[in-house]
Amino acid sequence: MDKYFIIDASPLIFLTRANQLNLLRQIINSDVIVPAAVETEIRQYGKDDITAQMLAQTNWLKVVNVPSIPNVIQKHRLGMGESAVLAWSYLHSNTEVIIDDLSARRCASALNIPMRGTLGLVLIAKQRGIIPAARPIIEKLRQSGMYLSDVIINQALSLIKE
Repeated sequence: MDKYFIIDASPLIFLTRANQLNLLRQIINSDVIVPAAVETEIRQYGKDDITAQMLAQTNWLKVVNVPSIPNVIQKHRLGMGESAVLAWSYLHSNTEVIIDDLSARRCASALNIPMRGTLGLVLIAKQRGIIPAARPIIEKLRQSGMYLSDVIINQALSLIKE
């Protein structure tokens, strides 16, 4: 059985704006699912937005429609993108979600849905030798608008002995 990966808007936006979308492809050597609700969210930034352009131009980012959101996810009152990501993974047990939103991560945890965030992707890239150092990528993510406290960054870097 194939494993699926599905991504929410914020990791996609941060990786694209930091010019690091290639990390996602190197870590996940298969198509990455993007719910139509996430595509809609990204397109709201306008057709000239770099993430919207990359989504349209990148053939391994596959936009899919997600069936109705199960009640167990609706009760968490998440955004449409987060709800769609979690609904897909809830309905497809062989799916890992890439999501940053804390409320969505709590929902995923409660439902035993495998997940990782943008920062986790960077740490995996370092561990696999895809990048020589994580800190420069993390700084690019911060410059692209991702909020990461110094405490979180230092804790993350200590996990990979950097």
